[in-house]
Amino acid sequence: MRILFLGDIVGRPGMRAVRENLARIREEESVDFAFANGENASGGYGLKAKHAKELFKAGLDGITGGNHIWKFKDLYSLLESDGRILRPHNYPDHLPGSGVRVFRKKGFPPVAVVNLIGRTFMPPIDCPFAAAETVIDALPADVPVTIVDFHAEATGEKIAMGYFLEGKVSAVVGTHTHVQTNDAKILPGGTGYLTDLGMCGAEDSCLGMKPEIILDRYLTGLPRQLEAASGPGILQGAIFDIDDTSGKAVSMTAFQQNNRA
Repeated sequence: MRILFLGDIVGRPGMRAVRENLARIREEESVDFAFANGENASGGYGLKAKHAKELFKAGLDGITGGNHIWKFKDLYSLLESDGRILRPHNYPDHLPGSGVRVFRKKGFPPVAVVNLIGRTFMPPIDCPFAAAETVIDALPADVPVTIVDFHAEATGEKIAMGYFLEGKVSAVVGTHTHVQTNDAKILPGGTGYLTDLGMCGAEDSCLGMKPEIILDRYLTGLPRQLEAASGPGILQGAIFDIDDTSGKAVSMTAFQQNNRA
C-alpha cells in the first residue's frame, strides 16, 4: 500500500493547500491512506472541531496532534467521539481521546497510527519510549502496518525513537519543528524513517509564522504574539510504500509541492 503523511498544517495557507491539492495528489500518487499532523491548523495554534471536519472532507483519513491539540475545547468532544483524530498517547489516560487508532478500509489490511510526543525541550510528560512499547504490543494481531508520528523537538530524540522501533513498526515520522529534513530512509529492520515531515503552511514564513514578528522577538527580546503568515502555501511530508503482508517499508521518499498555481 502507499501512504501519504503530511507535516504540521499551519493556519489558513496550510488549510487551503490541503483543501485545494490533496484530492489531486491522492490520485496522481496512487495514495491509499492519507494522514497529517493538524495541531496548528487553526490560526497557527491548535485545532478547532470545524477545521478538523474540513480536513476530513478534503480527503484525510486521519489527523494526529501534538502539544497544541488542547487549545480549543470544542475539539475535546470530537477527540472522544471520532477516533480518526489522535492526540499524543503519552498524555495522561484521563484526558480526552486516544493516541492510537486502527484504520480499516475495504480492500486493504488494517493500518495502525500511533501518536507520541517527545520530552526533550518540551513540557514534562510520560516517557514516549515506554508508551510506544506498551501500545504497539497491545495492537490487534491482524494489524500488519503501523505508522508512528513522533511529535518532538530534538532531532536526537526522534532518531533514537526510529532505532527503538526499528523492525517493530512500518514507519516512524517526526513532526513539530516544521522544517523538512533530508534523511528519508529505510532502517535495516525494514522501518521507514524521516526525522521531520516539514509543514503545510505559508512558503514565505518563519515556520509558518510572520517573519517580522519572529525577528522583532529576537532583536528586542520582548514577547510578541505570534501570527500565522499569509500567502501561497507549501505542502511537505513523505510518501512511503509498505508491504501489505510483512508490514515492512519498501520505499520512503520526502514529498514537497507548492501551491502557487
